[in-house]
Amino acid sequence: MLDRDGPIPLYRQITERLRERILSGALKPGEPVPSEAELQAEYQIARTTARRVARELREQGVAYTIQGEGTFVGEPGIPRAPRKTPLYQKIAEEIAARIRRGEIAPNRPIPSEKALMKEYGVAKVTARQAVAHLREQGWAFTVPYRGTYVSAKDRWPPSPPR
Repeated sequence: MLDRDGPIPLYRQITERLRERILSGALKPGEPVPSEAELQAEYQIARTTARRVARELREQGVAYTIQGEGTFVGEPGIPRAPRKTPLYQKIAEEIAARIRRGEIAPNRPIPSEKALMKEYGVAKVTARQAVAHLREQGWAFTVPYRGTYVSAKDRWPPSPPR
């Protein structure tokens, strides 16, 4: 249990818990450290506190961060554990499925970055990557200062084989 009123800052208490998991082998070299969103949810902390935890682990030499991918156990260059589908791709796939089912019609807005952040508990950069992925695939287009909308059906990528 975290001591929220004691003299040791929350980020240090959480850092120490994660460090113990790393040193005990519960988190192995190359495995991801819990994400900022996961730390926020688990410990009921602010995102800045979660970021500070990752920075502390890096400074202690027990973890490293790869921009856009996350923080991993060990030193840079240690092979990472096989990665699941990136979260932004999962979000984009869910939005694409809603479009395909007709829940979001052509020329109607997709959820905003802010809505995606709230719905999925992700950082702005992750929500932004999901929207960019939808655009790259042809599901959506962005109108500056207006939002991102579902593309016409003839611009959608082909349906996956069943």
